Amino acid sequence: MRLLILGGTEFVGRAVAEAALARGWDVTVFHRGRHAAPEGVAVLHGDRLAAGGLAALETGEWDAVVDTWSAAPVAVRDTARLLADRVGHYAYVSSCSAYAFPPTQRISETAPLVEGSPDATDADDYARAKRGGELAAIEAFGDRALLIRAGLILGPYENIGRLPWWLTRIARGGPVLAPGPRDLPLQYIDARDLAEWTLDAVRDRLSGGYNLVSEPGHTTMGELLESCARVTGASAELRWTAPEEILAAGIEPWQELPVWLPPGDDTYQAIHGSDVSKAVAAGLRCRPVAETVADTWEWLRSIGGVAPQRPDRPGVGLPEEKERAALGGVERIP
Repeated sequence: MRLLILGGTEFVGRAVAEAALARGWDVTVFHRGRHAAPEGVAVLHGDRLAAGGLAALETGEWDAVVDTWSAAPVAVRDTARLLADRVGHYAYVSSCSAYAFPPTQRISETAPLVEGSPDATDADDYARAKRGGELAAIEAFGDRALLIRAGLILGPYENIGRLPWWLTRIARGGPVLAPGPRDLPLQYIDARDLAEWTLDAVRDRLSGGYNLVSEPGHTTMGELLESCARVTGASAELRWTAPEEILAAGIEPWQELPVWLPPGDDTYQAIHGSDVSKAVAAGLRCRPVAETVADTWEWLRSIGGVAPQRPDRPGVGLPEEKERAALGGVERIP
């Protein structure tokens, strides 16, 4: 299988590249050259938003392309048009954010979508940008386009900082503000499971939209944080705190307490309430959260303990002084 990855050096793209190489596929990555590509791939350089930035893609044929772009839809439009006659299948890594908010039903592939344009030149609205990317892929490839609507993505190489923040915070030990309830169900997908499903899907020529995240209740907030405590070996004390207390303390869900959202909230339903039966029927399998946490911790330690950070995304995590105040003024948080 000849695979072209648009990206391929960070997080999801890197996971796809490594999984394809492990299958013995012929892999080419097209990227800006800011990060090292996985060993064993062919490399093409270019900037999709620059004049002449697609020159390296003007020749060549591939069986499939995986596109991890998450900015202006016009970049997907121009790349997809250029490749349409020389690539068999186009997989665009979109997002469950492309569904209309607030959700009016459990989010399946039939739920209403936001409006978007393949010609948009900005990505100020993430949901509309992702939908615009979907429309660009469909415009160029029609029923040869696969739309992967991913939910929360975790795992090694994460460059958003969610799981790395929890691992780093818990590794410091001491009392840790643990947002409850402890049995709060979570949905996420390990980037490597996303990669394996995507490669199977392009091999089998699947098309249309698929929600790609674990089944509801695949893990809980308690299991996630307790796994972090176990793999780091820290003497952390998880202090489970009710959602109303956290909100009353002025703590921002998701941003300051990564992954966590208060139950019953529309955003919680949108992030942790997706119907993934279609993807499961098409072979989706998700590894246990303990494996995702352990492998992410091993990777984090291998790079010196500081996770990379995407420049277009704000940092996440709870400031120490806010955590101390929420915990009732404990004297010291390590």
